[in-house]
Amino acid sequence: MPNANEDTPALSQVQQRAVSELLRVAPVADDLARRFQEAGFSLALVGGSVRDALLGRLGNDLDFTTDARPEDVLRIVRPWADAVWDVGIAFGTVGAQKQARVEGVERCFQIEVTTYRSEAYDRTSRKPEVSYGDSIGQDLVRRDFTVNAMAVALPEKDFIDPHGGLDDLAARVLRTPGTPEESFSDDPLRMMRAARFAAQLDFEVAPEVVTAMKEMAERIEIVSAERVRDELNKLILSAHPRKGLTLLVDTGLADRVLPELPALRLERDEHHRHKDVYDHTLIVLEQAIALEENGPDLTLRLAALLHDIGKPRTRRFEKDGRVSFHHHEVVGAKMTKKRMTALKYSNELVKDVSRLVELHLRFHGYGTGEWTDSAVRRYVRDAGPLLDRLHKLTRSDCTTRNKRRAAALSRAYDGLEERISQLQEQEELDAIRPDLDGNQIMEVLGVKPGPAVGQAYKHLLELRLENGPMEYDAAVAALKEWWAEQN
Repeated sequence: MPNANEDTPALSQVQQRAVSELLRVAPVADDLARRFQEAGFSLALVGGSVRDALLGRLGNDLDFTTDARPEDVLRIVRPWADAVWDVGIAFGTVGAQKQARVEGVERCFQIEVTTYRSEAYDRTSRKPEVSYGDSIGQDLVRRDFTVNAMAVALPEKDFIDPHGGLDDLAARVLRTPGTPEESFSDDPLRMMRAARFAAQLDFEVAPEVVTAMKEMAERIEIVSAERVRDELNKLILSAHPRKGLTLLVDTGLADRVLPELPALRLERDEHHRHKDVYDHTLIVLEQAIALEENGPDLTLRLAALLHDIGKPRTRRFEKDGRVSFHHHEVVGAKMTKKRMTALKYSNELVKDVSRLVELHLRFHGYGTGEWTDSAVRRYVRDAGPLLDRLHKLTRSDCTTRNKRRAAALSRAYDGLEERISQLQEQEELDAIRPDLDGNQIMEVLGVKPGPAVGQAYKHLLELRLENGPMEYDAAVAALKEWWAEQN
């Protein structure tokens, strides 16, 4: 295939090496291309794979485009791949997995082959209408951004860049191949993808693209909640989420997909007696990210982003001039559950993030260590498996510029963690249970299964939290004493 970028200068040596590296570390590309060629079809590496190779960040995910229709792609790929799936075939995409040895190392490549296509939404549908094209030029012009509209034709290895993606990559800017209005009209989700790529790649978004995002923000409402959620997750899990979130807020997109975030931009009172909650939230998110130990943590990041969303609804101006947000953690937990459910998050993730939001202020009753051992046990019990994340969220929530206050809070939390550690060694706090189980309770009281057993269990759990572990005989005596009071 001839080079489709005749009007731009030849690739520099560095760029040539990047493309060569791409093909060298992915021998599966040439192998697969020969199979398509033998079947009478074209194949090209495309989009994010080419972009990431040029940025030196290519992984094991390879995207291809072809003039073969999906049924032909399946016929070619099935005998070759280790596994094939066709869940995206309605949109022209066939997925595959291929194990290959590269420079003496076994690697598992995740491959997607998509038929040349164009997509468009109508005003009444949440799903794109797919039509297939016959040329790679047609396919590239429908891509979201110029940096994703480059390709390498195989097996010829011709570099194809009809929309100046290479120049935009060098300038670290996001532009659309056609007009942004046409692009966003075809698929409104691309407006969120602009924010996501800005966050992932640390790129700037071209002014005309930002303008179109502002003018067309309401079009995002036609996109399904699942697709919006997936883009939001990628943005939040990126290296620079503040950049993407700020763009969503500034363009008005957040008003439609996560309205609780722009609502945090509370005007300050004239005496500046409360923080800018919006900016505080973004700082908390960044500080939480800095505490991550095993890669991006969606649960922690969502909790950091949403921890104060109850403040606008609970803000009160007190008679003494102070501003209060009483019970904003409880209100915020309910709001978190409602928003995450609307975005189709899993029940487990909704539960965990809401719980962290609800608990994020609990520590502030700790003072300088006044909590009893009972209160510490309850803190651990209520956090359950979220305790480590709660530690990180609570520490991140300190954004005061008062160094003395910040140091005091940090020392106080160090002290709480040390007490938790000491109690855990003594009592196995992670699995606090009453000193008698349900069967023992029924045996001691001579009762059958029923509400009384649950009430007795709850009473013993409270005793366990309040006093720590009890010997069997002491637990039996306490249970009988309680039972006598009930009767």
